[in-house]
Amino acid sequence: MNKTFKNTLAGVVGAVAMTSAGVASAADSVNVAFFLEWATPNQIAKVDKAYDDAMGVDVNWTDFSTGVAMTEAMLAGDIDIAYSQGLAPFVTAVQQGAPLKMVGIAVVYEANDCFVNNGLGINSSNASELEGKTVAVPLNTMADFSFRKQMAALNVDISTMTIVDQAPADGAVSLADGSVAMACIFGGASAKAAGEVGTPIMSSQEKMDANIGSLDVISVTEKFATEKPDLLRTFLDVTSEANSNWTASDAQIRKVAADAGMDFATTKNQMAGFVFPTVDEQVSGYFGDNGIAASAAESLGAVFTKTNITNYKGALSATIDGSFLE
Repeated sequence: MNKTFKNTLAGVVGAVAMTSAGVASAADSVNVAFFLEWATPNQIAKVDKAYDDAMGVDVNWTDFSTGVAMTEAMLAGDIDIAYSQGLAPFVTAVQQGAPLKMVGIAVVYEANDCFVNNGLGINSSNASELEGKTVAVPLNTMADFSFRKQMAALNVDISTMTIVDQAPADGAVSLADGSVAMACIFGGASAKAAGEVGTPIMSSQEKMDANIGSLDVISVTEKFATEKPDLLRTFLDVTSEANSNWTASDAQIRKVAADAGMDFATTKNQMAGFVFPTVDEQVSGYFGDNGIAASAAESLGAVFTKTNITNYKGALSATIDGSFLE
């Protein structure tokens, strides 16, 4: 695993051989949430129907604009698995008592950028000039987490700001038309659009120096994990195989770009900054009470001992569960 990303995160602190007939008896279909503009190797398996073939069911994929929307769909019973849900919306959900589990790490990446309108002349050296201004942030997402960490590192008082809850694509538009002074963004195309009129308030090096990093998770409803554990394990197996087969060839990038709704160059640039931990790295480094996932969740304010959290059973493993990877 890339050492830089591991150090950054420390600051944030049967396989597929199962027969189709045997799995198909467990369910007729599985519903999976994902993001457009968020390129990952498993999209090749998605396009090639490798998930459907291995799991023996129809796998229905629905794109969402934020991880918060993914949670709402899971709670409504419309989604079984959320692929690459941000850690922040996952933590927010379990804090509020949502019966969800983190069962895998989808991707590790540099903290999302917050773009300042170029006409303002504001950068990290005079970031306090953002105080009193309006900013666009998709609330309770990893972009929100990045925003708060960056403002804290730059000693900017966010209580003085007017924070508008906007999805990345909308934030990029607001930045361009001058409605907001800064927009915090995730997603390749939205970040590209924001970058045409704005500049990140902190550089990549500045974020790394401040130990600001991000990770997305694979989350599921407790109902699905309890009732369909074999389907879940197979889903994770196929994902792992797709990650292992990833070579970043032009052909692979083109296939992922088409599914992610981005052009080739944007997809290649985005994925160059992504790390996809192996199963061994996830089990040994991320899961368990002392793993990166637990410490990162705690840094987001997770308090797993609250009695109103229905899925708390006395240990972090109640909501952060790597057993389905093994």
